[in-house]
Amino acid sequence: MIAAVDAMPWILVLPFVAALAVWLTGRHPNLRETVTLIAAVVLFVLVAGLVPEVLAGERPALMWLEPLPGLAVAFLVEPLGISFACVASFLWIVSSAYSIGYMRGNDEPRQTRFYVCFAIAIGSTIGLALAANLFTLFLFYELLTLSTYPLVTHHKNEEAVAAGRTYLGILMGTSIGLLLLAIVATWWLTGDIDFRVGGVMADKVTPAVGSVLLLLYMYGIGKAALMPIHRWLPAAMVAPTPVSALLHAVAVVRAGVFTVLKVTVYTFGIDYVGTLWSADLLLYIATFTLLAASLVALRQDNLKRRLAYSTISQLSYVVVGAMLATSMGVVGAGMQIVMHAFGKITLFFCAGAIYTAAHKSYVSELNGLGRVMPITFAAFFVGALSVIGLPPTGGTWSKLMLIVGAADAGQRIVVAALMISSLLNVVYLLSPVFRAFFLQPEEETKPRTIAEAPWPCVIAIAVAATGCVVLFFAGDPIYHAMATLVGD
Repeated sequence: MIAAVDAMPWILVLPFVAALAVWLTGRHPNLRETVTLIAAVVLFVLVAGLVPEVLAGERPALMWLEPLPGLAVAFLVEPLGISFACVASFLWIVSSAYSIGYMRGNDEPRQTRFYVCFAIAIGSTIGLALAANLFTLFLFYELLTLSTYPLVTHHKNEEAVAAGRTYLGILMGTSIGLLLLAIVATWWLTGDIDFRVGGVMADKVTPAVGSVLLLLYMYGIGKAALMPIHRWLPAAMVAPTPVSALLHAVAVVRAGVFTVLKVTVYTFGIDYVGTLWSADLLLYIATFTLLAASLVALRQDNLKRRLAYSTISQLSYVVVGAMLATSMGVVGAGMQIVMHAFGKITLFFCAGAIYTAAHKSYVSELNGLGRVMPITFAAFFVGALSVIGLPPTGGTWSKLMLIVGAADAGQRIVVAALMISSLLNVVYLLSPVFRAFFLQPEEETKPRTIAEAPWPCVIAIAVAATGCVVLFFAGDPIYHAMATLVGD
């Protein structure tokens, strides 16, 4: 077994080495995709190998360089980061298998560039997850934005180019204009940008100044998609479905809410956050976002756009948990990062499979399709249950803890909003399943036979849906890992 200190450099460089290998093998699709799959499996094995040490209380660390005194590119493995890294590395395996079926099934152009950028995005995500300080996190946060831009503009048509401008403009504008400013201010006020248990601001930054900083951080982290800086997310749905899965479940938005929670716990500290007036303001903004996005999702006939607005709503659950500044809220938020990843990637995989096999993109076109794509729509049902928060899926635990956390904090309005949002989730996520299995197609011109998407897509869908159920019965390790964030 490789020691953590020896494994960390390999974990950090492997996706980038894989990107180079994919580029070199681009003329040989089978070899190119084999390289991608092997790299993904090896990365997950290495990341998972760190879990026992972290759960035992060890905190492996690594420093690459220090361009200025106190300003280092450094890494530290702690429970929240290793949880995110495990999710991202495992879903890279599943996404790679799915991408093979989807990209070939739809005869997509520029496939080598797709796999190269995908690998760089995963490497950026791992670097961000294991960052030991705000400087390192910011570097990989920006690299993640830049590496996913070519994926958003993959089709290079007018719509894709416009979506890319929105994507890059909002994410780079918020990160450089707000997040970087907040990081510099934190360094100037505290002299410390390392991630530390309990935060670095108590007794150094007044609550008035801290409140302003919290606003800068939360809106500087544009990937968390708080309204009104959420437009980049539905705009990016012009990209191929594997890219949508990367944006919504594996890397981009997951990196956003991960950063929200990491900054809350390790830069501010939840006790300090509880003294800030802006925490209450952000709590209600996030509550509004989760309700408003759910209502917008109800009106979307395009399936991917419906799922995009669903993601905006579900991300706000994490912000709500962080701004509650309670133990249960933080644990629920951490679990939501993991549970939502599996539920949402399942739904996007299914949407892509429907497009690949039946060339349908709209909910109104799904009538009767469940009879010819039973595996896909059964998996969609499981993924929907997880996002809604119903047993037997992992989303049950994160939603329950967030509701309990809001109740413990005396936030009745938030409790009501969380419950109403879950009811809205039922309507807009289960209606496609109802249409597919219980309504007759509008035009039945000939008998239909089973016609699922290519088998790599179906396997990936089945694995992702199975993961939703497994997490219901195996939630304890995730709970205990998140509980260490608050000292429980």
